[in-house]
Amino acid sequence: MITAFGARFDVGPGYLNTPSVGVPPRHVVDAVRAWTDDWATGGISAPAMDGPVDVTRAAFAALTGFPTTAVAVGSVVSGLLGPVAASFPAGTRVLTATGEFTSVSFPFAACGHDVTEVPVDTVGARAAEHDVVAVSVAQSADGALVDLDAVRASGAFVVLDATQSLGWLPADLSWADVVVAGGYKWLLSPRGCAWGAFSDRAVDRVTPSAAGWYAGEDRWSAVYGLPLRLAGTARRLDVSPAWSSFAGAAVALPWLAGLDRTAVHAHGVGLAARLRAGLDLPETGSAIVSIPGDPQRLLDAGVRCAARVGAVTC
Repeated sequence: MITAFGARFDVGPGYLNTPSVGVPPRHVVDAVRAWTDDWATGGISAPAMDGPVDVTRAAFAALTGFPTTAVAVGSVVSGLLGPVAASFPAGTRVLTATGEFTSVSFPFAACGHDVTEVPVDTVGARAAEHDVVAVSVAQSADGALVDLDAVRASGAFVVLDATQSLGWLPADLSWADVVVAGGYKWLLSPRGCAWGAFSDRAVDRVTPSAAGWYAGEDRWSAVYGLPLRLAGTARRLDVSPAWSSFAGAAVALPWLAGLDRTAVHAHGVGLAARLRAGLDLPETGSAIVSIPGDPQRLLDAGVRCAARVGAVTC
């Protein structure tokens, strides 16, 4: 058992794999188990699940700096970004990082855009040359951070994936056009929940091509029949949520949003810095550590980590 920020985590020493799967605190696990018990006894009410979903919407807004009305719910990052990529004409100049997580780059490549990859530390300098910048705030492979200030100043349409940063890196992202994140890493939620925050110009341009009843202005009167009657806010980009995942996220995200984010950042980055110092690796300012070499010795020693692009990520 480990305790941090007043919460208990039922994971033993040696778990260094949050960049792959975040381990939830006990109170999040209890919420998911309670939901499962209710499900098993026929106690789940479909309309009642709107409450937990909207709780996560508000918490995601607080974590990113957007208004709650700007947040849409989904299940995976690529599902939220597909309609964004499709909203631009084929051949649009899109900039991304070399080795970017493909849930960010594939939607744009699949829509026939001219996607250019550059080293992440040059994305900011090259951003103004492109119509769209689509990049992770922290890279999945090694935790490298993009220069947000330079990207912001570029004037491009900016799409940020905060999956590997939201939860440990305090940053106001409300200036971006689209900010997406999956819940199952640093947001310590079950897999199957994701969120996207959209600027006004993003909401105006993106066709809600995945719209179903959950994107309706009044969800429960939009279940059957035409005419189209979508929400007037970013909720028009909602997809029907995976209830069990959001039952956990409705506890995890408000807890994270209510913590002292400076203290959380110092804790996570401090632990990573201690590891780098012990391995004589340069400091990067990221909570994600990339260690050159084969992870097998660590795995054999009981350390939980991931192998990514020829290195150990933890």
